[in-house]
Amino acid sequence: MEELNQPPAKQQYYGTGRRKTSVARVFLRPGSGQFAVNGRSLEAYFPAETQRVVVRYPLQAAEMLDKLDVLINVRGGGMNSQAGAARLGIARALLINNAELRGQLKKLGLLTRDSRAKERKKYGRKGARKRFQFSKR
Repeated sequence: MEELNQPPAKQQYYGTGRRKTSVARVFLRPGSGQFAVNGRSLEAYFPAETQRVVVRYPLQAAEMLDKLDVLINVRGGGMNSQAGAARLGIARALLINNAELRGQLKKLGLLTRDSRAKERKKYGRKGARKRFQFSKR
């Protein structure tokens, strides 16, 4: 049987991150450390430096900041929540790339999904917990 001339499969690692109502799909590919978030650069998408630091943190902890290109598709929620979702997605994708990083990432709390979310409004109340003003007379 003849061998088919197929291009080599692109090597990439995938991770999903969630935070509040944001969902981030993260792809890590061998490269020079470039970030693309929804088709834009990291600086163009996340205006605040703190958000950019949050997104880069897992790669910095694994010392792979300049070895991998990061492609992030994120939707839902606000900017901080999207940055948190991207952080979890990057950490999970790094684990698929190298399982030996698990202890290091776990110790830094990068593999824990932040489960805090907005509590739903209850009936008979003004919000999730606040009550309407009580009048005795």
